[in-house]
Amino acid sequence: MDSSHGGPASIVVTSIASPNAVLRELASQSKAHGLSFYVIGDVPSPPDFYLDGCEFYGLEQQRATGFELAKLLPLRHYSRKNLGYLLALRTRPAILIETDDDNMPLAEFWLPRVPEPRVRMLSGAGWTNVYAYFSKSRVWPRGLPLDAVQTEPPPFESLVESPADCPIQQGLANGNPDVDAIYRLVMGSSSIKFQTGRQVALGPGAWCPFNSQNTAWFPKAYPLLYLPSCCSFRMTDIWRSLVAQRIAWEYGWHVLFQSADVFQERNEHNLMRDFADEVPGYLHNRKIAENLERLRLSPGLENIGESLIRCYEELVRLTVIGAEEMPLLRAWLQDFSTIQ
Repeated sequence: MDSSHGGPASIVVTSIASPNAVLRELASQSKAHGLSFYVIGDVPSPPDFYLDGCEFYGLEQQRATGFELAKLLPLRHYSRKNLGYLLALRTRPAILIETDDDNMPLAEFWLPRVPEPRVRMLSGAGWTNVYAYFSKSRVWPRGLPLDAVQTEPPPFESLVESPADCPIQQGLANGNPDVDAIYRLVMGSSSIKFQTGRQVALGPGAWCPFNSQNTAWFPKAYPLLYLPSCCSFRMTDIWRSLVAQRIAWEYGWHVLFQSADVFQERNEHNLMRDFADEVPGYLHNRKIAENLERLRLSPGLENIGESLIRCYEELVRLTVIGAEEMPLLRAWLQDFSTIQ
């Protein structure tokens, strides 16, 4: 691990709620474990938000950060979480963990995480329903192409076990996990409990979307935290994950998926609105991955920002993201460079 990143671990959440049970638990446990905890608000956030053990940034405080990105991000959008990342990164944390205000952390959430675990690994398998390694039920992650849902991945026991470089680590969620609107509309809302004590690392050529609801990031992957703004709420973290995976492969990194360490009691959603917001993913995620895979990216960590620009230019060219995304991405990279 980069020894220049030795600050306390940070947790980042975006929320428009008053302090609820999840936020109170995150704040108290963060304080007990010596972690920094940031909550990023938006227009509907309570003006008097206060929670011991939490650093809350409403819109006024966000504008006062001096970040260029704070001037450009849209209001009422999940991508304001980018400011939480930047604020946390100012302390040069050894790890950054992002979650949401409806994910109650389990005891496992607070256990130490290592960037290079010894795990079962899978590469070159194309679209992979990683949930199949954690549940015998027919369940799949949000963002997986629908024509990949029925494809069974190689048996877990057949995967090679080896140390893997995993600077991006996705924890699953028990209860009401991160599935798409089609799953919820068709299958209902029965509670799901994933298998415990399991990890799988996906490498080059094994695609699986990961979300921003329970994800740990180690320092060398911090530039890839960027959430796009010029797309729907339901696609911002999914398309980020596809870009991050593609760039990760240039460095031999794997994305780790591991057993649930949070329990989600999902905030109220309009499922048909979620479905409409997910349609661009249903239609385009396979094409996005194909095009990203064909890109020629520059090697070397010093070029990771250039790789981000190349990938998002490709999404703009595919017209899945608007061209107005590029000034925001460049502002992110500019702000990021000032805190390194």
